[in-house]
Amino acid sequence: MGNHTKPFDEMMQPSSYTIAENWGFQINFMVPLDKSGYKQCKEIAKRYEEKMRLEYELTRAHKCADLMKKGFQIRPNTDMYIMCQDIVPIVKVKPPTKEKKFKFF
Repeated sequence: MGNHTKPFDEMMQPSSYTIAENWGFQINFMVPLDKSGYKQCKEIAKRYEEKMRLEYELTRAHKCADLMKKGFQIRPNTDMYIMCQDIVPIVKVKPPTKEKKFKFF
């Protein structure tokens, strides 16, 4: 890497312009001496991927259960039906009922 600049002429008087010649080349090689960092990085990435998958599945199950509680389901034979197909309620899900305004009995 280098830089060659001439702000003065031969008599050491400042000139009205600057001659700048910039040139350079750089190359870099990195060689890990210990592969434990690489292995640890792969393990962390795998755990993070598993965590993201778990969050996705729990969110999917939660949203499908909310639909079922509200008395809805995704229409069979559509692309999205597969999303909630494997969610099975353990207790019987009742659709919401209207409450009476006046409870005499």
